Amino acid sequence: MRIVITEDSVLLLDGLTRLLVAEGHTVTGHRTADELVAAFAHLTPDELPDVLVTDVRMPPTHTDEGLRAAVHLRSLHPRLPVLVLSQYVEQRYASELFAGDVRALGYVLKDRVADVDDFLDALGRVAAGGTVIDPEVVSQLLARTRGTQLDRLTPREHEVLALMAEGRSNGAIAEQLFIGTAAVEKHVTSILTKLDLPPDSDDHRRVLAVLRWLEHTPTQGDRS
Repeated sequence: MRIVITEDSVLLLDGLTRLLVAEGHTVTGHRTADELVAAFAHLTPDELPDVLVTDVRMPPTHTDEGLRAAVHLRSLHPRLPVLVLSQYVEQRYASELFAGDVRALGYVLKDRVADVDDFLDALGRVAAGGTVIDPEVVSQLLARTRGTQLDRLTPREHEVLALMAEGRSNGAIAEQLFIGTAAVEKHVTSILTKLDLPPDSDDHRRVLAVLRWLEHTPTQGDRS
């Protein structure tokens, strides 16, 4: 794959580059969001990367420059796969990233990069058009929604919902929870009914529905 990485940490950028090159990929690195946007301005559709990996916080303010660049580039190239890295769980950033089409999008914590297999799996799923949300992000989003419609869900439905929000298919959920696919389908239908969300067979649409519902629930302040 052709991969573009935007990361201001020299060590992390070098480490990711070495890892991905060793896996047979072609990697181009940038240190700032401005460099990234400028580089894309000269690319033809055929020259677009197979996936963009970017940190949320980039120079000069180290707030959300990387995320803004990713959202901007997705607006110009809607099918561009993007995997966003974040140091902390920041719900506002996750919500902004997934506000539109959730296909070929990922949001994972930097700690996940330390597990090479998990990182490569997330990268591959996003490049293939899938949706990847870090389990810790899902866990904290769900923890912030107590006293809401989530109270209607059974413990098993909570587990299924968390895996749904990570972008897992019914088959993957069944394998993870050691239950049958038919049982997963029943749980999904029940979850969407209890959350007043219409059932939908499209995995991406249901992820979007879950995330949009979570956006409108009470939240605590983000970590800085």
